[in-house]
Amino acid sequence: MRNSRLGVRHRAVFAALAFGSVVGSLLAAAEPVAPVVAIRAGKMIDTVAGVTLENQVIVIEGERIKAVGPAASTTIPPGAAVIDWSKLAVLPGLIDAHTHLTGDATKHGYSALGISNMRAALYGVRAARLTLEAGFTTVRNVGADDFGDVALRDGINDGDYPGPRMLVSGNPLGIKGGHCDNNLLPPEYNDVSRGVADGPWAARAKVREMVKYGADLIKICASGGVLSKGDESGAQQYTLEEMQAIVAEAHKLGRKVAAHAHGTSSIRDAIIAGVDSIEHASLIDDEGIRLAREKGTYLVMDIYNDDYILQEGEKVGILPESLAKERALGQLQRDNFRKAFLGGDKMAFGTDAGVYPHGDNAKQFYYMVKYGMTNMQAIQAATINAADLLGWKNRVGSLSPGKFADIIAVEGDPGKDATVLTKVKFVMKGGKMVQRSDN
Repeated sequence: MRNSRLGVRHRAVFAALAFGSVVGSLLAAAEPVAPVVAIRAGKMIDTVAGVTLENQVIVIEGERIKAVGPAASTTIPPGAAVIDWSKLAVLPGLIDAHTHLTGDATKHGYSALGISNMRAALYGVRAARLTLEAGFTTVRNVGADDFGDVALRDGINDGDYPGPRMLVSGNPLGIKGGHCDNNLLPPEYNDVSRGVADGPWAARAKVREMVKYGADLIKICASGGVLSKGDESGAQQYTLEEMQAIVAEAHKLGRKVAAHAHGTSSIRDAIIAGVDSIEHASLIDDEGIRLAREKGTYLVMDIYNDDYILQEGEKVGILPESLAKERALGQLQRDNFRKAFLGGDKMAFGTDAGVYPHGDNAKQFYYMVKYGMTNMQAIQAATINAADLLGWKNRVGSLSPGKFADIIAVEGDPGKDATVLTKVKFVMKGGKMVQRSDN
């Protein structure tokens, strides 16, 4: 009797397993298959090797690159959609490591006071689209009031509107009355920017606040700035002790630190404190160049926007004192860019977009070549170098299997003339073509 019952049980179990197997097969068959796309590239920039390859094929499965190789030996899977860019140059989506997408380049100084944080975030929606259409598929946003960049990043990630991949800092940290404070209002308003924190422990607490509300990295103001009122660009603001506390707290929480630093002593102390990048670095000296090289600190030097500030600044509300500061710093920064690059420092592409109109990011390539880089080195600064700084080398920066299919196409040969990147013809992000607003 027991054996008979056991046999019944076994038959029931086997029947259930068989039924489950059939149902599992049906469900698996019903799951959507990742689309396969193949790109025929007449020229392809290999940003890792720093060379231009001819007649390549890039196979994309879903949002990732599946395979890359010569057209003669790379099999295009049956049924793949083929994109013919055989008359174009193809390269990975570009990266701008210093942007302010919620900033409007036509509103500076006192004219910016009437812009609410909510309105600034909405400016960011348009700026994100323009940036993506210009071929910049990844950006690092280093400073936005009240987490407007966090909201912008999340909306892009949720598919609400088009834009680049974003790493964001939230409010930049700085001293009271410094570059990262609002110094335009009279004292009766008692207006203090949210990122202000004086002293090591207050600064640590502010790092925790930024992380709590969604910051991917921490931005600090180690020195005065150009577009701020009442401070000297080269004057140090945060002390070494304060910066060491910020870096220790941020790194403990898994966040990198970007330091706005124009002045010599602020650059030196920020590097000693362990920041991951120096932004602007206008007055970097031989000691700063040596320290950055020894510690592997990236320099992100915005050497295009001097043109816009001096040509358009008065019309868009930039203060006379800021224009004077830019006249004093602009050429020095470009000359020091050359010295730092020739001195062996690591460079990542960053433009301060938002100071100038969004979408013009690629105009900086001309100056990077003029002041010392080859065309290929300038492209690498905006691809593999910037990806390394962001901590995203496994995601973006090269056309390699496993990375996101963030790809752009241009006419000409950017390996010989990087200025062709100001006229991007096609943009793909995550395996999907970007619909351009001018189409």
